[in-house]
Parts: sequence; C-alpha cells; structure tokens
Amino acid sequence: MSEGVSIAVVGSGYVGLVAAACFAEIGHRVVCVDNDEAKVRMLHEGGVPIHEEYLPELLNRHRANRVEFTSDLKAATQGAQAIFIAVGTPQSETGSADLSYVDAVASEIARSIDDYKVIVEKSTVPVYTNEWIRRVLERNGVPQELFDVASNPEFLREGTAVTDFLHPDRIVLGAETERAVTVLRAIYEPLTSGAYYRMHHAVPGARTPDDPPPMLLTTTQAAEIIKHASNAFLATKISFINVVANICEAAGADVQDVARGMGMDSRIGPKFLRAGIGYGGSCFPKDVAAFRHVAEQMNVDFGLLEEVEKINGEQKRRFFQKVRSALWTFRGKKIAALGLAFKGGTDDIRESPALEIVELMLREGALVRAYDPAAAARASEMIPSGPQMQYVDDPYEAAQDADAVVILNDWQEFADLDLERLRAALRYPIVVDGRNLFDPAVMAAQGFTYLSVGRPGANSVAMRARQRVRVLRHTADGCARAKPAKVYLRAAVLDAAFRPRNRGPWHA
Repeated sequence: MSEGVSIAVVGSGYVGLVAAACFAEIGHRVVCVDNDEAKVRMLHEGGVPIHEEYLPELLNRHRANRVEFTSDLKAATQGAQAIFIAVGTPQSETGSADLSYVDAVASEIARSIDDYKVIVEKSTVPVYTNEWIRRVLERNGVPQELFDVASNPEFLREGTAVTDFLHPDRIVLGAETERAVTVLRAIYEPLTSGAYYRMHHAVPGARTPDDPPPMLLTTTQAAEIIKHASNAFLATKISFINVVANICEAAGADVQDVARGMGMDSRIGPKFLRAGIGYGGSCFPKDVAAFRHVAEQMNVDFGLLEEVEKINGEQKRRFFQKVRSALWTFRGKKIAALGLAFKGGTDDIRESPALEIVELMLREGALVRAYDPAAAARASEMIPSGPQMQYVDDPYEAAQDADAVVILNDWQEFADLDLERLRAALRYPIVVDGRNLFDPAVMAAQGFTYLSVGRPGANSVAMRARQRVRVLRHTADGCARAKPAKVYLRAAVLDAAFRPRNRGPWHA
C-alpha cells in the first residue's frame, strides 16, 4: 500500500471532487476527470468550485502530486485500477433518476479498457444500475474477465463531506467477486486499519486508530438500496418532526423538548429531529422521488414516501404564511433574508427551501436584502439582483431599516449574531426564525417579536399579556370582563410587531 492504488474519479462535483481529494489524502494516486474544460483548468490553477471545509487544504496538499485533473477520460481510464463513476443523476420528469450521464460514461469507459478494471458506482443510483453498466460494457465488446462492476455508495453531508468521507459511520461495498473485493479493500485499508488516523496531518474527526470505521460487504443490489433507503429514512425523520412541530405549536408545547425526549430513546436517536422549513439540497428530494419510483416499478406500494414529499412541501408553505402573519402583507415590506443555500456550511442552492421562500416573498411584492456566507453568487444566477432583490456582504447590512429578519438556514454565523446590534439595525424588532437558532426567552428579553418553528411565541409584550390574563381570571369581576387569552396575545403580538424601533430610508 505504500504506493497506493491508481484511481480514476469521473466527475468533479460535490461527490467526485471530495472523493478524489480524500483518496489522495489516504495515499492513492488519483486522476479526476470532468468534461468541463473551464472547470478542469480552474482546478489545475488552484481554484475550488465548491464550498467544503478542509477541501481547499487537501487539494493544495495533493495537487500535482497525488491528484491531477483532466478532461481525457480515455487516458485516465487506461491508467487506473479502479474507476469511480461520480456523475450527476438528476431527477427526470417521471421522478426516476436520470442515468444518461452514467450511461455515457460507461460507454466511453468501454472503449478504453485494455486490462482488468473495477468500475465502481459512486453516484446515487437505483437498484440494478450495476447490471445496466455491465450490459453497456458487454455490448461494447468488453470481455467479462476484464472488469467487475461494484457499488460503493457515499454518505456525505454537504458542508462536512471531507470529514464524513475520512471518518465515516460505515463503508458499504457491494461486489460480486473476490477480485473486486480485494481492490476495494486495498483502497479503504488506510481507514479500516486505523493507519490514517495515526498520521500527523490527518483531518480531525470521530474515528481513531483504536476505533476505525466498520466495513459492510454485501451484494451490489443491497448496496444500491442501502443508499436510497438511508436518504429516504432521514427525509422521513425530518418530515415527521416537522409535523410534530406543527402539533406542538397548536398545543403550546416546545418541539425541541419533544425532540430531545424522543432522541433519548436509543431506538430513535437525536439526529435529524430538528424542526425547520423542510429539507432540500441535491440528495433528499431527488432520492426520495427516485426510491418511490423504484418501488412503483417493482409493484411495491410505498405511499409513505408520497406523504413525506407532501409534508415537506407543506412545511415551506406554512413557514411562508408564518412570515406573512408577522407582517400582515408583503407588498412594499423590506425583509432581511439570512440564508440562501439549502442549509448552512455549503454553497449548494439546489432545491433550496430558502430560495423558494425568497421567491414567494418577491412574488408578493416584498423588497428583499439577502445574505449568505457562501451561496450569494450561486443564488444571484437564479434570482438576479434588481429593484426588489439585493445581495449584501453582511447580515447587519441586510437588516438595516428592515421590517423583519427571516432566518432561512442554519449557518453558525447567524446563531452568533449580536442581538443588540441586530435590533438597533431593524426598523421593527421582528425575527422569524425557520431554523430555531435562538432561545425564545432570550429574544423576548431583548425586545424582539420572535416567531420560530414548533415553539410558543415569545416576546416581552406577549408575556405581559399572559400575566394580565392570569390576573383577570383570578378576580371575581375580572373573569366576567376578560377576553380569551388568545385575543390578548394576538393583540400584544401585533402591537409589538408594528411599533417601529428605527425610522429611516431603505438604503439602495
């Protein structure tokens, strides 16, 4: 293993580029292939096209040493022992995964094979894709003894993908021959043996030399299903807790307390039980739809996934209505939108709930100033700057003279905002938080009208109103005169929401 395994990674997106950098990090020789000449040139010159923690450091460490970039798939294929296919599998109009890129790559690989290769599915693909790749190779005249097709699904979270790759919960390998297993074991040996974690330059994470990641060897079909089933289950947890959050709002309970109580059960666990505005990104929406389509093709009723999708869409609409309830109307209102990527820690705007909500606010006549630490450039390609939409470089600039702040993803920078400075910048002290980043009691103490997801509303005026209702209920003549608590609370919230704290123009 001192010289490592020769690897070709086809595709330089979120999966391919991270895989290429991490394979180089653990000692292999890697060629990363992409048909986008401009992207290849940028990678050659030291650029990094995506936002991922540790990725720039790994590329700088191994560029032109253990990892190189090219658009020549034939040359990369011929020099590799293992070829990882990491191209996009976008959702088609039917909901199935579009495998045209995988098909094209497999066809081109077939024309380049002159000795034994292990061809590995790294993209998220439906079950039996390995069989189709095999057929493509055979139809192009590649002898069966010159290749094996294996499945090695990725379980990477955008924003922490490098750490997830190097410190995985598990490594899943689907292979049908011992020959293929031998190559794949050699690739991951620095991780499974714990050797990588002894290196002085190792990326920090949960794994240690004494606790290396486990490896699951299974069939290619099982490996393909594991990936889709895992993402569908995580999406289901998110939709489930969002429905629970809506029940909590109606009951006056705190969904975070409920989620904490659920997560203490070892059978459930605490992860992915965070209420919010719904899931997005390049994986969950696409993979839930694709897995449902796979079930339909196999005559299996998986109606649960339809409900998961329905709940996710409804959650975004509910949050939009929550913002509307705080402002009464959007037309002419000035809104600071914090967060544009589908979550914090990434610049990926694909299927972003944040952008969907911004578009709805713009459609209703709002004036939006938006800030995201990494995703503004990508977002501006989808929603260009204009009279209604501005992109700024600072959250406080976004909030200056705004009628409300709307928090749409969970960057740590947003959780660390200086609340006094934020309140001073705003025209009205309204914060509508789609990620539950703040303590309602703290926001109330700071004088904010604060609305979040699945938690009782808290602001100082509303709290005084509750106290007034309780006092009235305990007096003989007060009980006769007192209005229902909800009337007082609604009046208190509206009173706080529409009392200006700052007056001034909306700076262009």
